[in-house]
Amino acid sequence: MMKKLQMKNIIAAALSLLLITSCRQTSRPLVSPAYTDSLLGNYRPSINRLAADSNLAFWQQRMQELPDNFVNGPKYASILSAHFHNSGNIRDLLKADSLMRRSNEANGEKEASLFRTLASYALLQHRFQQADSFLKIAVQLDGRNIANTYLDFDVSFETGQYTKAKSILNSLALDKSYAYYFRKSKLEHYDGSLDSSISYMMKAAVKAANNKYLQQTALSNTADLAVHKADLAAACQLYKQSIAIDASDLHSIMGLGWIALVHDKNDVLAEKIFRFVQQHSLAPDALLKLVMVAEARDDSAQQIKYARQFEEQTPDSLYGSMYHKYLIDLYTGILHDPAKAVLLSVAETKSRPTPQVFAWYAWSLYCDNQQEKAYQVFKTFVSQKPLEGLELYYMGKMMQGMDKGYNAQQFFKAAYKNRYDLSPAKVKDLAANLE
Repeated sequence: MMKKLQMKNIIAAALSLLLITSCRQTSRPLVSPAYTDSLLGNYRPSINRLAADSNLAFWQQRMQELPDNFVNGPKYASILSAHFHNSGNIRDLLKADSLMRRSNEANGEKEASLFRTLASYALLQHRFQQADSFLKIAVQLDGRNIANTYLDFDVSFETGQYTKAKSILNSLALDKSYAYYFRKSKLEHYDGSLDSSISYMMKAAVKAANNKYLQQTALSNTADLAVHKADLAAACQLYKQSIAIDASDLHSIMGLGWIALVHDKNDVLAEKIFRFVQQHSLAPDALLKLVMVAEARDDSAQQIKYARQFEEQTPDSLYGSMYHKYLIDLYTGILHDPAKAVLLSVAETKSRPTPQVFAWYAWSLYCDNQQEKAYQVFKTFVSQKPLEGLELYYMGKMMQGMDKGYNAQQFFKAAYKNRYDLSPAKVKDLAANLE
């Protein structure tokens, strides 16, 4: 009970910090090199990560000894999934997915829990239509219980069925659990209620109780929301709070690197942080951040180098569509291959037909000199819909290129509110267009 009260006090203090700093931003550097040197120099894998490594070795041995055991397969898959979150190794997730499919077949496809797990793995891999298929079977097997209902929200939200997602969450309002508050935060963010989104995510952190992984997920997500709000002082403190729970939180460490780059203009420190993350994770995300460091330095050769490396490390054969958003940005930017961006964005519209995705499609078409089609996509699927900073910037540039100056300025103004979600060059361009 004492630990739970202590955690509530920490979260309450963090929320107060958010409210204070949002009214009192500062131009002084936020990421201390001394703190960063200590953090990186004393880095050790967390107890959870070491335990995951140990469990992985144990279950690998078990599976070698009893490869057809119905119980071993799902347990080994669960360990692999946890190891994926720790290591960033996509092959862990793909192996977990394969094991779960085999276990599902061995069980005669009669266990709803196995279909829910398959759906969750599909969501992680951005295979949203497949997740929906697995969910439907789970519902057929054991009805619309709370687990299936939350999963239905996830699938509906990711595929742009926002009215349905809201209705589903309203039916769960009495739950008041971590699962509820986390998803409520996502809906509030989509609706543009950023303060409410932050508040609900902090409530999720309280509900995490003594589960460190859930605590960190909520705190680091709140920090991401604070970045979106352009409240980088609060974001910095929230990332540090998450790191204090477990210093191997690479997402929050990379978040500090981003603040060092876009707020402090300390590209040397940012690069140091991103390279450190790259050394300790097999995920390609740090490479994308190194593209941004090169961009901040106006070093086009290094930009292209890292962009090509990112492209090579994120093939569909491994990642599916998980990194399509970022590849589309690279293909319509530094890599100058808009035809590829069109192909990827078309695939995305079929997988998750959201306004954001159609904005990628419209922008890709525009960059590929298909202006008339781009504008038709915009009018039909994007206009008057909620968008994030990147999509607002895309649409502003598209309107500007089509000599629709007033519309361009409205998009630029909206995008500037989310400027810290954007790359250094895009922010510089925004500022120039708003002068």
